[in-house]
Amino acid sequence: MRSCVQRVSRAAVIVGTESVGKIDSGLLVFLGVSHDDDSEDARYLAEKVVELRVFPDEEGKMNRSLAETGGSMLVVSQFTLFGDCRKGRRPSFIDAASPEKGERLYLEFVEAVRMRGIEVATGRFRAHMEVSLVNDGPVTMLLDSKKVF
Repeated sequence: MRSCVQRVSRAAVIVGTESVGKIDSGLLVFLGVSHDDDSEDARYLAEKVVELRVFPDEEGKMNRSLAETGGSMLVVSQFTLFGDCRKGRRPSFIDAASPEKGERLYLEFVEAVRMRGIEVATGRFRAHMEVSLVNDGPVTMLLDSKKVF
């Protein structure tokens, strides 16, 4: 399971003309699921993201987590995080999970975050989404349940 995590002052998702997810201060998480991911990956990554110390403390150092700040999370499914661009010019998505498995583990990730007391908004799985955000910092982290970047 792979994520691109951005600290935001606000973020929103629109599908067509409908606003489907919106947060103020917190984390925007683009989440990709691989064909070899399982529930353990969802739980691990959810805990890692919630406890990631990317918010400033009283001295301005990144020393506080989302759990400590009371911020929200917007989770957006993004299978393209598993796009392999090493050969040719068209990405290969062979490592991405099937839509059924991807949605199941995406929902498990969301539920694992909620179980930690975080307010979660979501995009819409398998929909064409317009995502807007104001990256605070900017702060962007890449996390993977299988490897270290």
